[in-house]
Amino acid sequence: MNNQSDSVEFEIYSKFDHENVRGEIHLDDAYKFLRKFEDDVAGIIFLDPPFNLGKDYGNGKKQDRKPRGEYISWLNTLITESERVLKPGGALYIYHLPSVATQITGLLNELLQFRHWIAVSMKNTFVRGQWLYPAHYALLYYTKGAPSHFNRPKLNPIKCKHCNSYIKDYGGYKKIIERNGINLSDIWDDLSPVRHNSTKTRSANELPVKLLERIVTISGTVGELYIDPFAGSGNGILAALKAGMHFSACDNEEQYCFLISERIQEELEEGVGISL
Repeated sequence: MNNQSDSVEFEIYSKFDHENVRGEIHLDDAYKFLRKFEDDVAGIIFLDPPFNLGKDYGNGKKQDRKPRGEYISWLNTLITESERVLKPGGALYIYHLPSVATQITGLLNELLQFRHWIAVSMKNTFVRGQWLYPAHYALLYYTKGAPSHFNRPKLNPIKCKHCNSYIKDYGGYKKIIERNGINLSDIWDDLSPVRHNSTKTRSANELPVKLLERIVTISGTVGELYIDPFAGSGNGILAALKAGMHFSACDNEEQYCFLISERIQEELEEGVGISL
Protein backbone atom coordinates (compact mmCIF):
# COMPACT_ATOMS: atom_id res chain seq x y z
CA MET A 1 0.00 0.00 0.00
CA ASN A 2 1.25 3.48 -0.81
CA ASN A 3 1.15 5.72 2.28
CA GLN A 4 2.03 8.92 0.46
CA SER A 5 -0.03 11.91 1.57
CA ASP A 6 -0.33 13.36 -1.91
CA SER A 7 -0.51 11.97 -5.41
CA VAL A 8 2.63 12.42 -7.50
CA GLU A 9 3.53 11.36 -10.99
CA PHE A 10 6.84 10.13 -12.37
CA GLU A 11 8.41 12.54 -14.84
CA ILE A 12 11.18 10.59 -16.53
CA TYR A 13 14.20 12.27 -18.11
CA SER A 14 15.41 9.03 -19.70
CA LYS A 15 14.49 5.37 -19.43
CA PHE A 16 16.34 2.13 -20.16
CA ASP A 17 14.53 -1.14 -20.70
CA HIS A 18 17.05 -3.67 -21.99
CA GLU A 19 17.81 -7.24 -21.02
CA ASN A 20 20.56 -6.29 -18.55
CA VAL A 21 19.90 -2.59 -18.07
CA ARG A 22 16.60 -1.48 -16.58
CA GLY A 23 16.08 1.86 -14.94
CA GLU A 24 14.96 5.47 -14.99
CA ILE A 25 16.66 8.84 -14.58
CA HIS A 26 14.67 11.77 -13.24
CA LEU A 27 15.36 15.50 -13.36
CA ASP A 28 13.86 16.51 -10.05
CA ASP A 29 14.29 17.54 -6.44
CA ALA A 30 15.52 14.66 -4.25
CA TYR A 31 12.64 14.83 -1.76
CA LYS A 32 9.97 15.05 -4.46
CA PHE A 33 11.67 12.13 -6.20
CA LEU A 34 11.50 9.93 -3.09
CA ARG A 35 7.86 10.83 -2.59
CA LYS A 36 7.04 9.19 -5.91
CA PHE A 37 7.75 5.67 -4.68
CA GLU A 38 5.41 3.22 -3.05
CA ASP A 39 6.31 1.71 0.31
CA ASP A 40 8.82 -1.12 0.71
CA VAL A 41 10.34 -1.26 -2.78
CA ALA A 42 14.09 -0.48 -2.57
CA GLY A 43 16.93 -2.88 -1.81
CA ILE A 44 19.46 -0.05 -1.44
CA ILE A 45 19.07 3.71 -1.09
CA PHE A 46 22.27 5.73 -1.27
CA LEU A 47 22.20 9.36 -0.11
CA ASP A 48 25.17 11.58 -1.00
CA PRO A 49 23.62 15.02 -0.48
CA PRO A 50 25.38 18.37 -0.93
CA PHE A 51 27.37 19.12 2.23
CA ASN A 52 25.92 22.64 2.71
CA LEU A 53 29.34 24.24 2.22
CA GLY A 54 28.38 26.73 -0.47
CA LYS A 55 30.05 24.77 -3.26
CA ASP A 56 29.42 25.24 -6.96
CA TYR A 57 28.32 21.89 -8.38
CA GLY A 58 28.76 22.92 -11.98
CA ASN A 59 25.80 25.18 -12.69
CA GLY A 60 27.43 28.41 -11.53
CA LYS A 61 24.92 28.76 -8.68
CA LYS A 62 26.03 28.20 -5.11
CA GLN A 63 22.69 26.86 -3.87
CA ASP A 64 24.37 24.55 -1.36
CA ARG A 65 23.95 26.94 1.58
CA LYS A 66 21.11 26.69 4.10
CA PRO A 67 20.86 27.69 7.79
CA ARG A 68 22.15 24.75 9.84
CA GLY A 69 18.81 23.89 11.41
CA GLU A 70 16.99 24.07 8.10
CA TYR A 71 19.62 21.87 6.49
CA ILE A 72 19.38 19.16 9.18
CA SER A 73 15.58 19.29 8.96
CA TRP A 74 15.83 18.77 5.20
CA LEU A 75 18.10 15.76 5.68
CA ASN A 76 15.65 14.30 8.19
CA THR A 77 12.81 14.50 5.65
CA LEU A 78 14.98 12.51 3.23
CA ILE A 79 15.72 9.92 5.92
CA THR A 80 12.03 9.55 6.78
CA GLU A 81 11.08 9.04 3.15
CA SER A 82 13.96 6.62 2.63
CA GLU A 83 12.79 4.47 5.54
CA ARG A 84 9.33 4.31 4.00
CA VAL A 85 10.62 3.38 0.56
CA LEU A 86 13.08 0.73 1.76
CA LYS A 87 11.82 -2.83 1.68
CA PRO A 88 12.20 -4.89 4.88
CA GLY A 89 15.85 -5.89 5.09
CA GLY A 90 16.89 -3.12 2.68
CA ALA A 91 19.93 -0.92 3.30
CA LEU A 92 20.29 2.85 3.61
CA TYR A 93 23.73 4.42 3.16
CA ILE A 94 24.38 8.11 3.89
CA TYR A 95 27.68 9.75 3.03
CA HIS A 96 28.49 12.95 4.92
CA LEU A 97 30.77 14.91 7.22
CA PRO A 98 31.04 13.45 10.75
CA SER A 99 29.78 16.74 12.25
CA VAL A 100 26.53 16.34 10.32
CA ALA A 101 26.32 12.57 10.74
CA THR A 102 26.16 12.99 14.54
CA GLN A 103 23.05 15.18 14.15
CA ILE A 104 21.04 12.73 12.05
CA THR A 105 21.82 9.47 13.86
CA GLY A 106 19.11 10.18 16.45
CA LEU A 107 16.34 9.88 13.86
CA LEU A 108 18.13 7.05 12.06
CA ASN A 109 18.32 5.04 15.30
CA GLU A 110 14.58 5.53 15.84
CA LEU A 111 13.60 4.38 12.36
CA LEU A 112 16.22 1.82 11.33
CA GLN A 113 18.74 -0.69 12.62
CA PHE A 114 22.28 0.62 13.01
CA ARG A 115 24.90 -1.47 11.25
CA HIS A 116 28.07 0.60 10.90
CA TRP A 117 29.64 4.02 11.00
CA ILE A 118 32.20 3.47 8.26
CA ALA A 119 35.18 5.82 8.30
CA VAL A 120 36.32 6.63 4.76
CA SER A 121 39.87 7.94 5.09
CA MET A 122 40.38 11.54 3.97
CA LYS A 123 43.69 12.37 2.30
CA ASN A 124 45.64 15.64 1.97
CA THR A 125 43.60 17.81 4.29
CA PHE A 126 44.72 20.52 6.66
CA VAL A 127 44.09 21.36 10.31
CA ARG A 128 41.30 23.92 10.63
CA GLY A 129 41.17 26.22 13.67
CA GLN A 130 41.02 24.63 17.11
CA TRP A 131 40.32 21.13 15.81
CA LEU A 132 42.18 17.88 15.37
CA TYR A 133 43.22 16.89 11.87
CA PRO A 134 40.00 15.83 10.06
CA ALA A 135 40.87 12.39 8.73
CA HIS A 136 37.64 10.76 7.57
CA TYR A 137 34.20 11.09 6.04
CA ALA A 138 31.29 9.21 7.58
CA LEU A 139 29.45 6.54 5.62
CA LEU A 140 26.44 5.56 7.74
CA TYR A 141 25.00 2.11 7.08
CA TYR A 142 21.52 1.24 8.41
CA THR A 143 18.99 -1.44 7.52
CA LYS A 144 15.22 -1.76 7.82
CA GLY A 145 15.26 -4.55 10.37
CA ALA A 146 17.73 -7.37 9.95
CA PRO A 147 19.52 -7.14 6.58
CA SER A 148 18.06 -9.42 3.93
CA HIS A 149 21.44 -9.49 2.21
CA PHE A 150 24.90 -9.03 3.67
CA ASN A 151 28.17 -9.94 2.05
CA ARG A 152 31.54 -9.29 3.66
CA PRO A 153 34.06 -8.27 0.97
CA LYS A 154 37.62 -9.55 1.12
CA LEU A 155 40.68 -7.40 0.50
CA ASN A 156 44.06 -8.51 -0.78
CA PRO A 157 46.98 -7.91 1.61
CA ILE A 158 48.96 -4.85 0.55
CA LYS A 159 52.63 -5.11 -0.28
CA CYS A 160 55.28 -2.41 -0.33
CA LYS A 161 55.81 -1.22 -3.89
CA HIS A 162 59.56 -0.97 -3.27
CA CYS A 163 60.49 -4.19 -1.43
CA ASN A 164 57.38 -6.31 -2.21
CA SER A 165 56.95 -7.23 1.47
CA TYR A 166 53.65 -7.00 3.31
CA ILE A 167 53.19 -3.61 4.94
CA LYS A 168 51.61 -5.28 8.01
CA ASP A 169 52.72 -8.23 10.10
CA TYR A 170 50.05 -10.93 9.93
CA GLY A 171 52.01 -13.25 12.19
CA GLY A 172 50.89 -16.88 12.08
CA TYR A 173 47.90 -15.92 9.91
CA LYS A 174 49.94 -15.00 6.84
CA LYS A 175 49.09 -18.16 4.89
CA ILE A 176 45.39 -17.80 5.72
CA ILE A 177 45.47 -14.16 4.62
CA GLU A 178 47.18 -15.07 1.37
CA ARG A 179 44.61 -17.78 0.67
CA ASN A 180 41.39 -16.12 1.83
CA GLY A 181 42.11 -12.41 1.85
CA ILE A 182 41.39 -9.90 4.62
CA ASN A 183 37.90 -9.24 5.96
CA LEU A 184 36.77 -5.69 5.22
CA SER A 185 36.57 -3.53 8.35
CA ASP A 186 34.63 -0.33 9.05
CA ILE A 187 37.71 1.79 8.34
CA TRP A 188 38.26 2.23 4.60
CA ASP A 189 41.75 3.62 4.13
CA ASP A 190 42.49 1.85 0.85
CA LEU A 191 40.60 4.31 -1.36
CA SER A 192 40.33 8.04 -1.81
CA PRO A 193 36.98 9.65 -0.89
CA VAL A 194 37.22 11.85 -3.99
CA ARG A 195 37.87 10.49 -7.46
CA HIS A 196 41.13 11.77 -8.98
CA ASN A 197 40.89 14.52 -11.60
CA SER A 198 42.31 12.21 -14.27
CA THR A 199 39.32 9.85 -13.95
CA LYS A 200 36.49 12.25 -13.04
CA THR A 201 33.55 12.60 -15.40
CA ARG A 202 32.42 15.99 -14.05
CA SER A 203 34.09 19.14 -12.67
CA ALA A 204 32.56 18.84 -9.18
CA ASN A 205 33.65 16.28 -6.57
CA GLU A 206 32.94 12.69 -7.56
CA LEU A 207 33.01 9.60 -5.35
CA PRO A 208 35.33 6.81 -6.50
CA VAL A 209 33.83 3.81 -8.27
CA LYS A 210 35.38 1.42 -5.74
CA LEU A 211 33.37 2.95 -2.89
CA LEU A 212 30.06 2.48 -4.72
CA GLU A 213 31.01 -1.04 -5.84
CA ARG A 214 31.75 -1.93 -2.23
CA ILE A 215 28.35 -0.69 -1.04
CA VAL A 216 26.58 -2.73 -3.70
CA THR A 217 28.70 -5.79 -2.92
CA ILE A 218 27.74 -5.60 0.76
CA SER A 219 24.00 -5.00 0.35
CA GLY A 220 23.02 -5.56 -3.28
CA THR A 221 20.96 -8.41 -4.66
CA VAL A 222 20.38 -9.35 -8.29
CA GLY A 223 17.03 -8.03 -9.51
CA GLU A 224 16.43 -5.60 -6.65
CA LEU A 225 16.04 -1.82 -6.90
CA TYR A 226 18.85 0.66 -6.28
CA ILE A 227 17.66 4.23 -5.61
CA ASP A 228 19.99 7.24 -5.84
CA PRO A 229 18.37 10.69 -5.28
CA PHE A 230 21.71 12.54 -5.77
CA ALA A 231 23.04 10.59 -8.72
CA GLY A 232 25.69 13.07 -9.89
CA SER A 233 27.90 11.41 -12.50
CA GLY A 234 26.18 8.02 -12.11
CA ASN A 235 28.93 5.87 -10.61
CA GLY A 236 26.47 4.33 -8.16
CA ILE A 237 24.10 3.42 -10.98
CA LEU A 238 26.85 1.72 -12.96
CA ALA A 239 27.94 -0.22 -9.86
CA ALA A 240 24.35 -1.36 -9.29
CA LEU A 241 23.91 -2.43 -12.92
CA LYS A 242 27.16 -4.36 -12.82
CA ALA A 243 25.75 -6.29 -9.85
CA GLY A 244 22.53 -7.13 -11.70
CA MET A 245 20.30 -4.59 -9.97
CA HIS A 246 17.91 -2.19 -11.69
CA PHE A 247 17.78 1.47 -10.72
CA SER A 248 15.86 4.68 -10.28
CA ALA A 249 18.00 7.79 -9.99
CA CYS A 250 17.59 11.53 -9.77
CA ASP A 251 19.56 14.74 -10.03
CA ASN A 252 18.33 18.33 -10.03
CA GLU A 253 20.84 19.38 -12.72
CA GLU A 254 20.01 18.46 -16.30
CA GLN A 255 23.68 18.25 -17.27
CA TYR A 256 24.16 15.33 -14.87
CA CYS A 257 21.00 13.55 -16.00
CA PHE A 258 22.36 13.87 -19.52
CA LEU A 259 25.82 12.65 -18.43
CA ILE A 260 24.39 9.54 -16.73
CA SER A 261 22.22 8.75 -19.75
CA GLU A 262 25.22 9.09 -22.05
CA ARG A 263 27.43 6.86 -19.92
CA ILE A 264 24.83 4.09 -19.84
CA GLN A 265 24.10 4.43 -23.55
CA GLU A 266 27.81 4.21 -24.39
CA GLU A 267 28.04 0.93 -22.50
CA LEU A 268 25.03 -0.44 -24.38
CA GLU A 269 26.37 0.66 -27.77
CA GLU A 270 29.70 -0.98 -27.12
CA GLY A 271 27.82 -4.23 -26.70
CA VAL A 272 30.06 -5.47 -23.92
CA GLY A 273 27.60 -5.07 -21.05
CA ILE A 274 27.87 -2.72 -18.11
CA SER A 275 31.39 -2.41 -16.79
CA LEU A 276 33.36 0.04 -14.74
